[in-house]
Amino acid sequence: MLMHSELMMGLVADRQRELIAEADKERLLAGARKERRARRAGKSRAVRGQPRAAVQNS
Repeated sequence: MLMHSELMMGLVADRQRELIAEADKERLLAGARKERRARRAGKSRAVRGQPRAAVQNS
């Protein structure tokens, strides 16, 4: 099938913009994840299902 060269160039440019936008989104999300991990690193995580203190049986 023969396509007009301007149409093909337009399709290529659109695809390149999509790929760049996707890469930017991934970079932004990766940075946000890294920041969130850094903020959470200082907080102690709650231990669920564990007793708060050791229970001694006499």
